[in-house]
Amino acid sequence: MIRFFNIAQFNEANVNSKICSLFEYKTYLCSMWYNNILETIGNTPLVRLNKITKEIPAIVLAKVESTNPGNSIKDRMALKMIEDAEADGRLKPGGTIIEGTSGNTGMGLAIAAVIKGYKCIFTTTDKQSKEKVDALRAFGAEVIVCPTNVEPEDPRSYYSVSSRLVNEIPNAWKPNQYDNLSNSLAHYEQTGPEIWKQTEGKITHLVVGVGTGGTISGTAKYLKEQNPAIKIIGIDTYGSVFKKYKETGIFDKEEIYPYITEGIGEDFLPENVDFSLIDQFEKVTDKDAALTTREIARQEGIFAGNSAGSAIAGLLQIKNQFKEGDVVVVIFHDHGTRYLGKMYNDDWLRERGFLERNKAKFAEDLIANHRELNLITVNENSLIAEACEKMNKYGISQIPVVNEEGHFVGSLTDTHLFSILLNDESVKSKPTKEVMQAPFTLVSSNATIEEVSKKLTKDNPAVIVQDRGGNVHIITKYDVIQSIAE
Repeated sequence: MIRFFNIAQFNEANVNSKICSLFEYKTYLCSMWYNNILETIGNTPLVRLNKITKEIPAIVLAKVESTNPGNSIKDRMALKMIEDAEADGRLKPGGTIIEGTSGNTGMGLAIAAVIKGYKCIFTTTDKQSKEKVDALRAFGAEVIVCPTNVEPEDPRSYYSVSSRLVNEIPNAWKPNQYDNLSNSLAHYEQTGPEIWKQTEGKITHLVVGVGTGGTISGTAKYLKEQNPAIKIIGIDTYGSVFKKYKETGIFDKEEIYPYITEGIGEDFLPENVDFSLIDQFEKVTDKDAALTTREIARQEGIFAGNSAGSAIAGLLQIKNQFKEGDVVVVIFHDHGTRYLGKMYNDDWLRERGFLERNKAKFAEDLIANHRELNLITVNENSLIAEACEKMNKYGISQIPVVNEEGHFVGSLTDTHLFSILLNDESVKSKPTKEVMQAPFTLVSSNATIEEVSKKLTKDNPAVIVQDRGGNVHIITKYDVIQSIAE
């Protein structure tokens, strides 16, 4: 009979004892369960990146935090903040958790609240993705969306609104993830040890997008205790104050302006950011962060969030700092599903100038809209009436003329036919070869759009191109105009 074991029944000591048989241990590994979803937080995988970081001589490893139940690293600190608040009486049974969050912390808090029996009210900014807001509401949380472009002290800011609500609602508690040191403690106790163990102590650099500062500070503290030589690199965004403050000690409000990147950067200095543990900051543009986020999925098959794109973009900007033998760990904070309406949406990117519109570059690109259609031609021995009938049937203003062997020997245009039929209607009964014009110019499939355009003249309103499959197509001025307009 197969025996099943609760995870709590086994630890390293009794697994290695003679009491536990090999059969029992194997059965345990295959059939262990968790008492609730909170027990699955942590122990996330470390995955080597092979393509997107190929220009970097070091081994680059991604700490993929989207495998947490809330799909982000924030599950770790959310649970830690709640447990610490429960322990010292700040959070009481049946209480309401109120927090300003960009989404991920809220998700971690919401999941824990479901299990532990708390209510949740979250304030967030209007720059956050709709997917994040919808996800919070899916767990029963109330979400209040506040304007982004206001000072933190403004009563409309998501900081201020959350602070007001916690004073108005009985038995409410605000975790305050920015200044709650349980945030960084969670990563000191969990994330740092995991990375140290997973790299067998070989890590030389840690790269982290910095928002609340808990992840980078807690992880860095543990790792530097093991090896002070480990370099800690924080990724910042333009519009945030972190980099300049680290380098100059000056909190410069002139550095602050709205930005699109999510999950990193701030317009104030959270207590969780321990600048003494961070060796350097690197800033990344909104555009580079967004486009690199997409490339992680396309090159590595990892569906990561915006802060991961920022981190990799920043890493690539400083690639010359690394050498062979270095082991670089990059935190991938959350999951790409949070950004389907933003970084993974082509229209959203184009609206912000992050993604160029698809413009045809070569002749073969210009036939994209009619690549599957057969080219309409008329035989040189066919009557003009047949040519007119085909042009009318297919709604075309020009038609190539071919001989019996299928070679292009001439052409007809509606302008030319109009002119000759106006003067002599009996022309309809004549063979096409008697009134046809010169054949359309042939161009190669790799001719540039500029080369094609130069050949489209009043006397030559179309060109002929053969695609790589050997099929022949016509390109007109309309095709060029359409490609430019797209």
